[in-house]
Amino acid sequence: MEQSKTFDDKPTKILLHAVFLFSGVATVLIGQVLPILAKHFSLNDLQLSYLFPTQFSGSLLGTFLTSQFGKHNKFLLATMIGCFSMAIGVILMNVDSFGVCLAGFFMNGLGIGLTLPSVNMLILSMNSARPGAALSFLNFFWGVGAIICKPFVDLFSGQTSIFYSTMILAALISASGLFLVFLPKQTEPESQKEPVLHAHESKPIWRTPIAWGIALFGFIHVGFEGGMIGWLTTYSDRIEHRPVSMFFSPTLLYFLFFVIGRGVAPALFRFLNENKMLMVGLSIIAIGMIISLSAGSVSVLSIGAAVAGFGTSWIFPTNVARFYNIFGAGSTHRATPLFICGTLGAASVTWLIGLLSNQFGDLRAGMFVLLISVVVLIVLQVVLSLRNEPEPI
Repeated sequence: MEQSKTFDDKPTKILLHAVFLFSGVATVLIGQVLPILAKHFSLNDLQLSYLFPTQFSGSLLGTFLTSQFGKHNKFLLATMIGCFSMAIGVILMNVDSFGVCLAGFFMNGLGIGLTLPSVNMLILSMNSARPGAALSFLNFFWGVGAIICKPFVDLFSGQTSIFYSTMILAALISASGLFLVFLPKQTEPESQKEPVLHAHESKPIWRTPIAWGIALFGFIHVGFEGGMIGWLTTYSDRIEHRPVSMFFSPTLLYFLFFVIGRGVAPALFRFLNENKMLMVGLSIIAIGMIISLSAGSVSVLSIGAAVAGFGTSWIFPTNVARFYNIFGAGSTHRATPLFICGTLGAASVTWLIGLLSNQFGDLRAGMFVLLISVVVLIVLQVVLSLRNEPEPI
């Protein structure tokens, strides 16, 4: 039943969408400040790679805490705490101590893990009549934040300092958190009972090979996304042999076409089923990565990044939809391992890129991990497309 409204929720929705936009900036900030921090702390690529598991571990903890807040319908409180955590995190990134800087990325990840799922649930509760459209519009704002992050950092940061960019972002996020205090209590979703599962929905999901196959798919693909988000800006700088600060940078184009792809996907789904959409997307990503890894200039890299961003845009939601369609509506309450695998994949792949780059003395060698990941995903997709029904182990 849709939540009854005795208050004007328009200001609430506007503020939550603003929070989601700032969260988009905070999520991809790590990749944009990586070259600056490398110079500031004189770090090699392996040392830089430690930032990624740190932020993702914070995000993992934040996601777990969100589930605890959700049991008591405290998503608004979780969002507010998440805002302050992100603000504190980006401020700590300025401290002239690599250990404290790492703590800043952990706090930023913690805030992201608290904020993103909580805002999704709040918007869902206020738009139960059209949840799909509402969540798509909400996630568009995350994409806008991701798009503007690179030019924002370029505009307000120096070659070895991120002070002004982080302080501005911290102020905006903190202000959002403070405004959340004044939101009406009716914003919180009503308590919901656990859904009654039918016989086919009560199967032991995580005792079936296909469930772990889908989770492995998520592990690798979210790892790919994390690698692109984390290392593309640094890779662009290495190709150009100087910081790439042009407006239409490879990073901006990657996120721009990522958002465009999210908008185009619904039209493509009219003609293609999930398996075909996944294969088309992976094929496009492979083409984009071949262009990117063979690029000798930023202009060629920009083309590859745009192609890869477009191809990857619908992969994650389609993989989640596949999980839902195979295991039924009740699977949404048992999908935690699926999302944990994605976070672990992002932490692992971003670290591996830094490790190989440091071993071979060339970031391009590390970025080949992303192309290999896509090839593995294509093979895995072929296998998964042949498995339509879960079979208990």
